[in-house]
Amino acid sequence: MDRPDNNTPEVGRPSARLPSDGPLWPSTDWPAGPVGPPTPPAGPNEGHDVAKRRRGDRWTAVLTLMGGVLLGTGVTLGVLGVLGALDEPASTPPPVPTTVGSPVPSIVPGGAEPSTIEVAAAAIPSIVAVEVFGVSGFGGGSGVVYDTEGHILTNHHVVDGSDQVFVVFSDGVRYPAEVVGSDALTDIAVLSTARLDATPIRLGTQADLVIGERTVAVGNPLGLRGGPSVTSGILSATGRTLQVEADSILYGLLQTDAPITRGSSGGALLDQEAKLIGITTAIGVSDVGAEGLGFAVPVDLAMSVADDLIVDGSVSHALLGINPTIVTDVVDAAEIPLGVGVAAFTDPESAYADSGGMIDDVILSLEGTQVTSPDGLIALLRMRRAGDEIFMRVLRESEEITLGVTLGAWQR
Repeated sequence: MDRPDNNTPEVGRPSARLPSDGPLWPSTDWPAGPVGPPTPPAGPNEGHDVAKRRRGDRWTAVLTLMGGVLLGTGVTLGVLGVLGALDEPASTPPPVPTTVGSPVPSIVPGGAEPSTIEVAAAAIPSIVAVEVFGVSGFGGGSGVVYDTEGHILTNHHVVDGSDQVFVVFSDGVRYPAEVVGSDALTDIAVLSTARLDATPIRLGTQADLVIGERTVAVGNPLGLRGGPSVTSGILSATGRTLQVEADSILYGLLQTDAPITRGSSGGALLDQEAKLIGITTAIGVSDVGAEGLGFAVPVDLAMSVADDLIVDGSVSHALLGINPTIVTDVVDAAEIPLGVGVAAFTDPESAYADSGGMIDDVILSLEGTQVTSPDGLIALLRMRRAGDEIFMRVLRESEEITLGVTLGAWQR
């Protein structure tokens, strides 16, 4: 399968490079496959070597997709246990149902903040293990029950190259699954099973997120038997950009410090009301191990892609057709981000050019959302589709204008 171009295909190659003392781009090879079967073979660790880049005494953790090759028997499971729940009551609440298809605990928005126990009980029936069989052997990851029609959300890299896929629900029932569609550009895939009584995950939205709020991650780390695992943390950041392979970049990701590990790819990142806010996708590691950085595809994007895959089997990604630059305004020696400059058009049929756009325009906003970097612009375009008409606020020769643009189609 062709990979997306490394030069930000939705807009084109940035013509202005970061300064020499700017941030370092992390990079890594795409893992050979998801975490292997629950019973690991004997032998040394087969996980990927972790590299890092140094500049003086600074370092940047390499970011690797979870669900990589099987971790062998050398893994120290003692350090991979689930951390204790946060803010749990001193007394143990009565047991709550966690069987697939049974009612989940009611979590009332605006009421007392649910405990981690309540969030976990509400979410666990909606989390599955994904088993993958392909030319590279056995593998696995996690998934989320999306609806009552048998659809499961997971990551593209979990099922990429698979010949057979099975889904194991939280009650231990195992079903064969088909890949409805898979999108490498956003790392989202949809599976279909014959099980129609599973409990769909409650859906949230990125628009309601607040940095610092509690998050809960639920998945199947390391392919361990016994059902999903739960960890807790906070929402650390939004809008992250990660280069996960030489020619693959993910945009607009959520960052959390909730412990996540291999095998949790395709699992759920939840808010404090047990609503899905992201599909866990990547972790940050260095030469000393995991760095407490977990990343997830935001739910709004995952749902948009999933709906397209269910209806059409593919996603018609949008193309703006410009080479962007970062434009700043200088005030009292301070550089203030202003917008995204149009340095050139990527081809004669550029959607931006065809819609009246001009070289040296500065894009200030898209549909009312401020744009200050090419990464931010691409993250917004991820939510659009080829043929959509969008409205941009543009600075042209010191005058602000509104430009309507009909987006083109990105070709793989």
